[in-house]
Amino acid sequence: MNKVILFYKFVPLADPKITMLWQKELCDKLGLKGRIIVSPHGINATLGGDIENLRKYKRAMNTSGTFRGIMYKWSDGNGREFPRLSVKVRDELVSFKKPDEVKVNKQGVVGGGKHLKPQSLHKLVKERNDVVFFDGRNNYEAKVGRFKNAVIPDTNTTRDFVSEIESGKYDGIKDKPVVTYCTGGIRCEVLSVLMKNRGFKEVYQLDGGIVKYGEKYGDDGLWEGNLYIFDDRMTHKFSDKAKDIGGCVHCGGKTSNFENCADISCNRLVLICENCKHKQKILCENHSLAEVK
Repeated sequence: MNKVILFYKFVPLADPKITMLWQKELCDKLGLKGRIIVSPHGINATLGGDIENLRKYKRAMNTSGTFRGIMYKWSDGNGREFPRLSVKVRDELVSFKKPDEVKVNKQGVVGGGKHLKPQSLHKLVKERNDVVFFDGRNNYEAKVGRFKNAVIPDTNTTRDFVSEIESGKYDGIKDKPVVTYCTGGIRCEVLSVLMKNRGFKEVYQLDGGIVKYGEKYGDDGLWEGNLYIFDDRMTHKFSDKAKDIGGCVHCGGKTSNFENCADISCNRLVLICENCKHKQKILCENHSLAEVK
């Protein structure tokens, strides 16, 4: 049985290169594929493979001491999610291009937003009528799924967030309770720090991200749509009640199907329904549409 695990841990690493070499050796031994980033701030990874080998990986992480107690998010896999294993050392676990603003100790990120479990999030929304959901992902991810009435920043990459929150667009919510959310929680660990450093007074982060929220409430809560994920599956539904909220680039019909733009010079993703996919060239908004010849 194949599974996929998503996890991260912010913890000071004196020698990230040694950790990178150990991770590569461990994953090769267990036949695991996926992506691992190691930095002086800790580790961030998504791995796929046989469930028993993933359990062995988890035991090895707990034995290491440094990585004991990680929250692993599990999902079903098919063994084809990742073509290879990539283990790299970076300056940041998430590329906001502000490594000097992130301070980490053994307890995690210093000075970030208050963590909210899914049930605590519902309690906050019930008690306060001015809660603002702030999407910590790139805007194309929000096209297929988001929290209801969320603020969706105009960001194509994580690097765009700093200029976006410094633009003045969001000054009107700086005094409101702002709940940041992202796929597994890691981007909000850093984003909440950056927002607090720029004058946002009351910042929260959804503990465990959308993944843990979906495990708790499925499609019966405040989430709507599908979750965009960074492997060959592209999107994930929490239940058979999940709605398609994205619009096909051709006909505008509801869809959650992403395809790569057919223009070889373009790396954008295209939302296109199954019907149009077989009738039209798959071209993003930056290119003219044409019938398949």
